[in-house]
Amino acid sequence: MFEQIFKGLFDSGTTAVIDVGSFLLCVGAALLLGAVLAAGYAYRTRYTKSFLVTLLMLPAVVSVVIMMVNGNIGTGVAIAGAFGLVRFRSVPGTAREICAIFLAMGAGLINGMGYLAYAALFTVLMSAVLWISSRFDFGTRRQADRYKVLGITIPEDLSYSEVFDDIFREYTTSCELTRVKTTNMGSMFRLSYDIVLKDEKKEKEMIDKLRCRNGNLEISVGRQQTAAAEL
Repeated sequence: MFEQIFKGLFDSGTTAVIDVGSFLLCVGAALLLGAVLAAGYAYRTRYTKSFLVTLLMLPAVVSVVIMMVNGNIGTGVAIAGAFGLVRFRSVPGTAREICAIFLAMGAGLINGMGYLAYAALFTVLMSAVLWISSRFDFGTRRQADRYKVLGITIPEDLSYSEVFDDIFREYTTSCELTRVKTTNMGSMFRLSYDIVLKDEKKEKEMIDKLRCRNGNLEISVGRQQTAAAEL
């Protein structure tokens, strides 16, 4: 009687029916895999609560979908088409977030096919890779403190094409003017540079010389960062 409750309305005698125990085992294993992936992703990484919950639940969702398809090619094609209609309503994620989503889907796919041991092995290996890459800052630009974004405000009567060249040659190894913007009703210009300092300890000394050159108007210095949506 209990088994009949979970039997599909369109099941036939040749249809392989998943028993309740196997279903709960796969879902439980998928949730455990999701928890491991979420923990591996969260290590030394900025994250939101909703994203961690997504990583926790996604393997279980994919596992259930795969179990319900159960070798039916027509159903599999329909499910693939349904997933293709999904549109994310949030801003594009970082490369790390997208990778974590695919890892969770991969773990759920393996788990849903019934290979629980392989799913666990895959999850542990990928979580270890995430942990190691965060622990040792893999891919971080060397001497990142030398890479700066410099903003300088100058009056409109000051030609900016070469006015700071001698200062940049003295204190930087690389300098590129990336943006020019008018401000204060067109009476001033706002210049943005990407620079690489020769010695980060001489940053204040460089700023003092720039202040003398631009009439002591606003100057800002910040670290170069990669845009959140960039892969």
